[in-house]
Amino acid sequence: MPMTQTLAERISLISVSSTMKVAADADRLRREGADVVDFGAGEPDFPTPDNVKNAAIDALNQNFTKYTNTGGTEELKQTICDSHKRDYGTAYNTKECIATVGGKHAIFNVTQALVDPGDEVIIPVPYWVTYKDVVNYAGGKCVFVNTDEQKGFTLTASMVERAITPKTKIIILNSPSNPSGAVFDRAELERIVAIAKDRGIWVMTDECYHRFMYEGEPYSLAALPGVKDTVLIAGSLSKTYAMTGWRIGFVLGPAPLVAGIGKLQSHATSNPTSFAQKGAIEALRGPQDSVAVMLAEYRKRRDYVIGRLRAMKGVTAQMPQGAFYAYPNVSAAFTNGIADSLQFAEKLLAEEFVAVVPGEAFGTNDHIRISYATSMKELERGLDRIERFIAKHL
Repeated sequence: MPMTQTLAERISLISVSSTMKVAADADRLRREGADVVDFGAGEPDFPTPDNVKNAAIDALNQNFTKYTNTGGTEELKQTICDSHKRDYGTAYNTKECIATVGGKHAIFNVTQALVDPGDEVIIPVPYWVTYKDVVNYAGGKCVFVNTDEQKGFTLTASMVERAITPKTKIIILNSPSNPSGAVFDRAELERIVAIAKDRGIWVMTDECYHRFMYEGEPYSLAALPGVKDTVLIAGSLSKTYAMTGWRIGFVLGPAPLVAGIGKLQSHATSNPTSFAQKGAIEALRGPQDSVAVMLAEYRKRRDYVIGRLRAMKGVTAQMPQGAFYAYPNVSAAFTNGIADSLQFAEKLLAEEFVAVVPGEAFGTNDHIRISYATSMKELERGLDRIERFIAKHL
C-alpha cells in the first residue's frame, strides 16, 4: 500500500499554506541564482527592537530556558492583560488569558476547542488562508460572506446576518484585514457583536494588525460592555513588534474556554518558548516608539504601491486602510495562457522573478496579494516587473 494511503483522513481536509509555499518557491529560485523580488512574505522587514532582543538575551544568560506553565508564565499573562487594558480599555485576568506559540496557534486552538463536526463558521471574503483550513480540520463548515470590493472590501452586519443559521458557532472578524487591508466600519462590527450575543454565537476577533491602522485609533470589540461571553481575542506580537520568528501569541476569553485551550495545548506544544516569553514581556511593557515608526513607513509605501498599481492599464486597486498589503484586481491580464490568479502568480514568478500570493488562497480569483513590508527599492523593482508582465499579457 502506498504510504500516502495511510494518512489520516483529516489531513486531506487541509492544504499547505499558500503564503508558505510562495516563500519556499521564492527561496528555491534565489538559491538557484535568480534575482527574486519577494512580495509574498507577510512579515515586517524591520528588525525586532533592541530592548526586546536584549530581554531575551538576558533571560538566556540567566538560564531561563526550562519549561514554564503550559499557558505561559503568570508574569507574561498579566502583562498581556495589562497591555490590552492600556491599549483598548478591556478588563481581563490571568485565568482569562493563555499565551500560545504565535497568533496562528491561538486561532487553531480556539477553533479546535469550540467547533464540532457540522458546526458552521462565518468567514468574510477575502480571508486569511488559515481560517478555512483550521475550520475544515475541526470538521466544521465554512460559510463565506463576500465583502463589497467596490467599496473597499466593506462588510456590513446585514451581510453577516443573512449567513447565520442555527448551526452557526463562530463569526471570524479580521480588521485590519489580511489580505485586503480593509478596516471594517466600527458601527457595523458592533452590530455584528450585538447580533451574535443575541443568538449565542461566538465572535473571534483576530487582532494581528490592530496597531497598524492608517486612519483613526485602534480599538477592540472586547471593550464593548457585556460581551465577555461573546467576543474572543486572538492576538499576536509577530507584526506589531517585528517578532514573527519568536512565535508568541495569545487568547483572551472566558476562563472555561481558556482552561479548555490549556488542556489542548498541554498535549500539543506545552509552553511557548521560555526566553521568548521574556522578550514578549519587554515588548508589551517597554517603549512603543517602534510601532509608530513602522506605521509611518508602511503608509509611505502603501501610497507608492497603490499609486503605481492604479497607473497600470487593466489593474484596479482599493486603498488599504490598515495592515501592510495591497490586493489589486489583475483579472484583465487573464489572457494568453493565464486562466486565474494561480497561473498569474506562477507565470509572474517564472518570467519576471516576482513572488506574490494568488488570490485563490484568500477566496477570490481575480486578485493577487502584494506585501509592501519590504524596502522602497524592492517595491520599485518589483512593480516595474509587474507592470511589464501585465502589459505583455493584456
